[in-house]
Amino acid sequence: MKLIECVPNFSEGRRKEVVDEIVNSITFRSEVMILDIEMDPDHNRSVITFVSPIEYAVEAAFRGIKRASELIDMDNHKGAHPRFGASDVIPFIPLFETTMEECVELANQLGERVGNELKIPVYLYEYAAKRPDRKDLPNIRNEKFQYEQLKEHIKEEKWKPDYGPQEIGRAGATIIGAREFLIAFNVDLRTEDIEIARKIARSVRERSGGLKNVRALGFELKDKNQVQVSMNLVNYKQTGIYKAFELVKLEARRRGVLISNSEIVGMIPIDALRRTMNHYLRLENFRNDQILEYKLLKKGMLGNDKGINQFLDELASPSPAPGGGAASALVGSVAAALSSMVANLTIGKKRYAEYEEEMKNIVREANILRSKLMKLMEDDEKAFNEIMEALKLPKNTPELEKLRKNKIEEATKKASIVPMNTAQLCLEVLKLSKVVTEKGNRNAITDGACSAYFAHSAMMGAIMNVMINLKSIQDRDFVENMKSNIERMKKEADEILEYVNKITLEVIS
Repeated sequence: MKLIECVPNFSEGRRKEVVDEIVNSITFRSEVMILDIEMDPDHNRSVITFVSPIEYAVEAAFRGIKRASELIDMDNHKGAHPRFGASDVIPFIPLFETTMEECVELANQLGERVGNELKIPVYLYEYAAKRPDRKDLPNIRNEKFQYEQLKEHIKEEKWKPDYGPQEIGRAGATIIGAREFLIAFNVDLRTEDIEIARKIARSVRERSGGLKNVRALGFELKDKNQVQVSMNLVNYKQTGIYKAFELVKLEARRRGVLISNSEIVGMIPIDALRRTMNHYLRLENFRNDQILEYKLLKKGMLGNDKGINQFLDELASPSPAPGGGAASALVGSVAAALSSMVANLTIGKKRYAEYEEEMKNIVREANILRSKLMKLMEDDEKAFNEIMEALKLPKNTPELEKLRKNKIEEATKKASIVPMNTAQLCLEVLKLSKVVTEKGNRNAITDGACSAYFAHSAMMGAIMNVMINLKSIQDRDFVENMKSNIERMKKEADEILEYVNKITLEVIS
């Protein structure tokens, strides 16, 4: 499979709800997988790492850029990190069988769409650069030339964008490119003197005569009362983490300053960590495949994310977990996906223009519900296993027997709450299926009805798993509260399903 890694940097690191909206836009398909989200309030910046099959990479990145342009106003943005726009930098990185040439093509496709459809100026960098002076990111955007300066100079020939208008709005500009794997590595110093951080950054970065393939800046961390040397290692095979760390430590010591800590922002290849370990331990001929987890991963034996076939094999086995609770969560996620599909088939159709925004909201909500339900599949199995562990506790003294009973009660409550959460989410999916069946594309009305039936069935399955656990719980207030909620949910769900069935039969009969 041809896979692409994309690491978009957005100019928002303080409002989680905004970042969540952007993430939800990116994950428009289940094949687009978020690997990491890093929010930095000092920099007021978020770095999102996602991996996608090559055919969905441009669409996923475009949706993220579009949502960011709607939610982030650069005229009101302040942060320590240099930035050009709401979607500041969007790099494509080749994985496995993907080539750099293919990433360059993706960068151009995305740049053209962003420029034409969103009217955002786009500058191409690294391997995608159309001009040699734009190959290196700091030559385009740096601490002395960023959004405010670009607003002033964009009409000049030097700043004519590669795509999009030669004017700038509140979403700013976007820098899109194709590059090798980059490691974002920061070192915090035990001082508030920003000049020390800046001087060390100048000593470390390549363009000032420092380490090859290293870019560095100095920043204030006001919430920590410290400063930071923030580095991008654009080729860790030529300049590893350990080299950058040792030079920063040396330069700090020369100035009478100690290192507080260091951090890696975003993802990092295991090979980079191996090289660092080899350096400090002076290992000889140590290979990646000597790492246990790496070996297991290559053989497909590691990881919590189960494929559907593996899950079904486990469900069919004599093992009691996973069971009906996890299966209900899976069916609920299928129902959410169907509602999303109907909404997507409605968006963009003139006949349903009045429901356009409502359908877009449903797509976002359905994607969130689907992700939550998939997580509950794992939680359900874990909750059952906790009961099993509690049952194994010793009971040969009154004190141990009391402790065991308390642990069993606690674990059983949790094993009730997890499927209850599943049932509640399935009810929310059912509400979405009602809307898409009522207002969505008539050609997909039976898909909306399937969503409703699946969601209802999943909710009832989850409720059954709640009920069987309630029998063993001694806390009567807890039990009565759960039963009351269950009755309310069943009544509401039955009414929705009856309505969906009625309007569907009116159309297809």
